[in-house]
Amino acid sequence: MPVHDLTAIELGDRIAAGQISSVEATRAILDRIDRLNPALGAYLSIFPDRALAAAREVDHKIAAGQPVGALAGVPIAIKDVMCTSFGTTTCGSRILQGFHSPYDATAVRRLIEADAVIVGKTNMDEFAMGSSTENSGLGKTVNPWDPSRVPGGSSGGSAAALAARMCVAALGSDTGGSIRQPASFCGVVGLKPTYGRVSRYGLVAYGSSLDQIGPVTSTVADAALLLNVIAGHDPADSTSVDEQTAPVSDYLQGLNEPVEGLRIGIASAFGAGAEPAVQKAVAEAVEGYRRAGAEIVEVDMPHLDYAIAAYYVIATAEASSNLARYDGVHYGYRSENANDYIEVYTKSREEAFGKEVKRRIMFGTYALSSGYYDAYYLKALKVRNLIRGDFVRAFERCDCLMMPVAPTTAFKIGEKVDDPLTMYLADIYTVAVNLAGIPGISVPCGFDDGGLPIGLQILTPAFSEAKLLRIARMHEARTQWHTKRPAGYE
Repeated sequence: MPVHDLTAIELGDRIAAGQISSVEATRAILDRIDRLNPALGAYLSIFPDRALAAAREVDHKIAAGQPVGALAGVPIAIKDVMCTSFGTTTCGSRILQGFHSPYDATAVRRLIEADAVIVGKTNMDEFAMGSSTENSGLGKTVNPWDPSRVPGGSSGGSAAALAARMCVAALGSDTGGSIRQPASFCGVVGLKPTYGRVSRYGLVAYGSSLDQIGPVTSTVADAALLLNVIAGHDPADSTSVDEQTAPVSDYLQGLNEPVEGLRIGIASAFGAGAEPAVQKAVAEAVEGYRRAGAEIVEVDMPHLDYAIAAYYVIATAEASSNLARYDGVHYGYRSENANDYIEVYTKSREEAFGKEVKRRIMFGTYALSSGYYDAYYLKALKVRNLIRGDFVRAFERCDCLMMPVAPTTAFKIGEKVDDPLTMYLADIYTVAVNLAGIPGISVPCGFDDGGLPIGLQILTPAFSEAKLLRIARMHEARTQWHTKRPAGYE
């Protein structure tokens, strides 16, 4: 079986058994990147020499009988919002084009310590601000299922790279749906862990109270494997939860054991406005659980209608603060057309930031400004607490919630780019999850009439990733949606 047809677990097992070398596997993926990436635009940077050197080191360890990590020899892609001491860290922005980080993000370091082979860094909406990867300042990524369609965002490069099997697994980041939505659009698995489960150290900040790193994989088991590697407390991140408060499980253990007496919550506010094909696929997935013995429970979540508004006040306010550091002086792009410090600041940002980033900075600055802080930002924080309370009460009645990931399948490139409000509504089913800080996963559950993938979103209470993955695996085990490949990328 070709390397690109193997899951991360399958490839890791074969490398450990000596059935294939890590060098062979890495070369196969690099060759596939060389062949496919020019048309897809999933990668911003590729590290062939470094990847092959890492693969040779894995092969040497195995030949010498030395212990190796959980991802030994597995080629993995990293969203270019995570700092790496090798290559550049651009966040898909011209303002950071050519920036070299002096250190590795904790999640990246943990991959390296697990002997993963990092093959490249993937494209994204600039500073993770977008739902289509059209906002990248460094090039366009297209959807392998239909190159006229977006791959989703902001982790569109990671999802597209995996769907085209230009890596065996990937990392993305999720501030308001940026792992789950592209996973849905590209027909792969995308997991957003609980806020604080995975260290954000070295993750370039968009919305500091919302951002979370997570895996993009071809199966639920692979997501569990990657989460095993990257999860856990990090003293370098004050928002990382200590393991006494929330112990990290072995997420692979018991993964194939169905959750007994499963109660699935359905909220009318989630999914009512979705396209018929999306509603049908999600309903059929939920019906599959019911036939397997699950109980379906209707839950009331009255404040979800305000999630989009609250999210875009909080996220843009945090972005306004976080992006103030890009001033044309400390690092990154500096305008050559400036005559004094004020012009250095204003012209550097004007010339290097994209339209969407400027829009969100202005939104956030306005929300934080004198006279408007209480009316917008403080009120949004109060709504956030109400939404969090909705989830807490819902989970008192059910084990999980199920709903669509997005109201549509992958939309046409350019279709929403000039209509920001319509683009923001693409996140209508995902942003509340980040506001509440709970874990969520997207798993493939069908296709629309045009052959575009649809994802089922499953949510569970904070720090219950083990249960979430088991519930997702129940769906995956009785369906074959996750085995489908885009035409031409089999």
